[in-house]
Amino acid sequence: MNKRIAAAAIAAAAVAVAGSASARDQVQIAGSSTVLPYAQIVAEAFGETYSNFKTPIVESGGSSGGLKEFCKGAGPATIDIANSSRPIRDSEVKACADAGVTDIMEVRIGYDGIVFATDINGPDFAFTPADIYKALASDVVVDGALVPNPYTTWNEVNPAFPDWKIAAYIPGEKHGTREVFEEKVLAHGCEETGALKAMIDGGMSEDSAEDACIRVRKDGASIDIDGDYTETLSRIDANRTGVGVFGLAFYENNKDRLKVGTMSGVVPTTESIAAGEYPVSRPLFFYVKKAHLDVIPGLRDYVEFFTADEMIGPAGPLANYGLVAAPKAEREALRARIASGETM
Repeated sequence: MNKRIAAAAIAAAAVAVAGSASARDQVQIAGSSTVLPYAQIVAEAFGETYSNFKTPIVESGGSSGGLKEFCKGAGPATIDIANSSRPIRDSEVKACADAGVTDIMEVRIGYDGIVFATDINGPDFAFTPADIYKALASDVVVDGALVPNPYTTWNEVNPAFPDWKIAAYIPGEKHGTREVFEEKVLAHGCEETGALKAMIDGGMSEDSAEDACIRVRKDGASIDIDGDYTETLSRIDANRTGVGVFGLAFYENNKDRLKVGTMSGVVPTTESIAAGEYPVSRPLFFYVKKAHLDVIPGLRDYVEFFTADEMIGPAGPLANYGLVAAPKAEREALRARIASGETM
């Protein structure tokens, strides 16, 4: 540890000598609201454990927002880590490279599931991707024809559902959650209902049809939530017949206020996600600028601290909060890649 601190001090001095601004003495992080609580837990524990380093600053802003900040360039005026609830896109890697961020380390911390929940006193919803697609898509198949979505109540979508006006609070386009929602729910539902085939048969290209499949209705039945899950919960509190999309961890910490629905017959739990049974789950990441590792004091130590089994293992505090731990072999391989300095 002393060697690392010395190396960080030498690197920081080199930056100053080169004429750049002095290196910060505090790790700076931004990004996904889903990863945010995990990063805050780690940052606070890190600050308590390492008295020679300041507690990292962890901010939200969404996966896309965090990666945009991350890709603005290298150096102490830019953030060190971007939290993300989706993999970094090729376009973002290019934007990073264009701005001088060429060595990016990808850290997969574990898994999260996306759940559909109502007020605690709501009914027992048993959703399928087809149900969600029929309720929220811009265009659906009715009597073999593709038409603008005519459904106004949930029981029109599925007779087993209540006679509730459709009001769904879904993640806004800045959230990594939105991409998973589109790919693993809307796109699958589009295919299951025959809408994808109808679009292609009607003359759309396959790419155009796939884009149309994830387009949501704009008549007020589907409401984008650009804030974090607390805003979605507030909407459910205000509309007891609303349906909200949440991360599993947030739901698990609000079971006294929310009732979760199944998806394709599977109850979302840490166990069903770890076993690969629950269909709407995703890995969670953070991305690190390798060039900052030995310049920003505490950054390397924070990365190693975060990825230790004491944090991301099945008995760690993040699992208690709702993170689904990766299998042991995957966690060990991750630590080996970090130790070797492997980049994307």
